Amino acid sequence: MRKGIILIFCTAIISGVSIFVNQYGVKVVNSYVFTGLKNIVVAALLFGLIIVIKKWPELKKLQKKDWLNLVIIGLVGGSVPFLMFFKGLSLSTGPEAAYLHKFMFVFVLLLAPLFLKEKFKWQYSIGFLFLIIGSMLLYKINGAINWNHGDTLILGATFLWAIENMISKKVLHKLSGTIVGWGRMFFGSLFIIIFWAYTNQFYSLLTLNLQQMNWVLISGILLFGYVLTWYNGLKTVPVSLAASILALGAPITSLLEIAQGKVYAVNQIYGIIFMFLGIIVYIILVKQCSPSKTLAVTQ
Repeated sequence: MRKGIILIFCTAIISGVSIFVNQYGVKVVNSYVFTGLKNIVVAALLFGLIIVIKKWPELKKLQKKDWLNLVIIGLVGGSVPFLMFFKGLSLSTGPEAAYLHKFMFVFVLLLAPLFLKEKFKWQYSIGFLFLIIGSMLLYKINGAINWNHGDTLILGATFLWAIENMISKKVLHKLSGTIVGWGRMFFGSLFIIIFWAYTNQFYSLLTLNLQQMNWVLISGILLFGYVLTWYNGLKTVPVSLAASILALGAPITSLLEIAQGKVYAVNQIYGIIFMFLGIIVYIILVKQCSPSKTLAVTQ
């Protein structure tokens, strides 16, 4: 579990960097094309990794049920929410976009007891409260939210990713994280290609220039690291804990923006501190409550 937590921390760091990078990439490339191309890049990289680390025999032994699960994960996690999220990111104008993306830990904490029988003890609410307060301070959520269609798409994508994590956690009992990650991106890419065909997006592919392709490659490499660390970490870490750690991506993005020269208010700095404290508190409480028993996942 310790190794899994380290991997999830790596995912959070990559996530924070990715959001920082993608907010620029999505401005210069058609959001649907951007999403599909980088997902294809990740699927190709993961397939190459499977061959290099000799996971090919595991792939060949997959049964029909395993393939069906990977197709579902590709649909629910590797295609529809990506299309929704990046379209929403290109439309959203307020700080709510980043806040909603990191809201996944709330959905996961609510769904995990229902779908995975992960027991959420009342002590965990301390860390949960820190995360919520930190998020609200960081993104200055004070009730005056300028909600738009982009925010709706982002919230919908976040909910679908939470659902996908429930499915993936069950599938990870049998399959390796690398195989599940590849299935998500491979089948997700196929669904996106079908979407391209339906919406006549292929023409946009022919108009891409070198600068736009560079943004796709950079984002794809970051997503490759995200998928690889997330699914291999999720295999041994309770999904509620993993999603909570992932929320650290938000303050990491903020720290990068501060380094770039963006000015943050004092209450936003407090928000970053609260979110870091929330993760620390949550991990300490989970360890004290014996995760092998209280957060056991039933198949």
